Amino acid sequence: MTPSALAIRRTGPAWLCGALAVGAALAAPAPARSANGKAPRSADVALGSRARCAAYSGLPAGFRRDELAGMVWIEGGRFVPGSEDGYAEERPRAPVDVEGFWIDRTEVTNAQFAAFVEATGYVTLAERRGGSAVFRVPTAEELARTRHAWRYEPKASWRKPDASASARTPRPHEPVVHVAYEDALAYARWLGRELPSEAQWEFAARARGGDHALDGPPRDAKGRAAANTWQGDFPLVNRAEDGFASRAPVGCFPGNPLGLFDMIGNVWEWTRDPSPTSPDEAPVPGAPVARVIKGGSFLCAPTHCARFRASARQFQDEDLPTSHIGFRTVKSGPRPAR
Repeated sequence: MTPSALAIRRTGPAWLCGALAVGAALAAPAPARSANGKAPRSADVALGSRARCAAYSGLPAGFRRDELAGMVWIEGGRFVPGSEDGYAEERPRAPVDVEGFWIDRTEVTNAQFAAFVEATGYVTLAERRGGSAVFRVPTAEELARTRHAWRYEPKASWRKPDASASARTPRPHEPVVHVAYEDALAYARWLGRELPSEAQWEFAARARGGDHALDGPPRDAKGRAAANTWQGDFPLVNRAEDGFASRAPVGCFPGNPLGLFDMIGNVWEWTRDPSPTSPDEAPVPGAPVARVIKGGSFLCAPTHCARFRASARQFQDEDLPTSHIGFRTVKSGPRPAR
């Protein structure tokens, strides 16, 4: 695929919110459990505020020594994914039984991905191509002319997410981006893990609760932003009321009741599920597979999307890395000891 094709290509209406999406109701986190069923080490729980996320190294305690480092056990159960109130593709599907599993407490960070690259010599798809898709705040004139705010930027990659020479170096505790589906899967397999199914992701995001309202992103009891999203007239004006105009370090906002952070906002997250196809839609030979992405991003705005919910979903070509898509990993049991 040529750079010019990468620059403009988009799946459905995804570009409207920088690829629209998803989330979960947020609340004070419950203590997570480590591999032995006990509360994890203090280094793993000191997240959920601006001060705590700023101090985080980006590497969970025991990373690479403990196969479950940085993960939370999710007890299995049954739920009905989807929503009656959202977009057409979210309409409730059949009840799903989810077996218990482990999931990363946070999105995979630059520090974690750097450890993977250092150990394996892995080169991402964006690096092999020589660039990736980057969101730029356009002028009103640019928006009127191009109808979007995305550009193919040579040299953009996880090492330099914003591509420009003046852009700051990505911080180790920020979520890694410019990772295609194959890059995320390679990292997960390196750790003996997988990418979550959409059902696993949504079940964990809901935290056995309901779905978020359609009228805007989550806010806490005092009306403060409880997720990293876009406040203002997208894509021209971001008031950054949540404290971030772009990606935030992981864990700057309160976790959900299961102790998972940034299940809404910050960056979208790959799942392993392919997007559904219409019965009369024939596959195109050689065309990239689109995967379900979840979680929303710092580009989601109420003026262009109402996907601030665990049930919302969007579809992304698996070979299209961008500056606002990351991931987290899962691992099958065993259940922690009581």
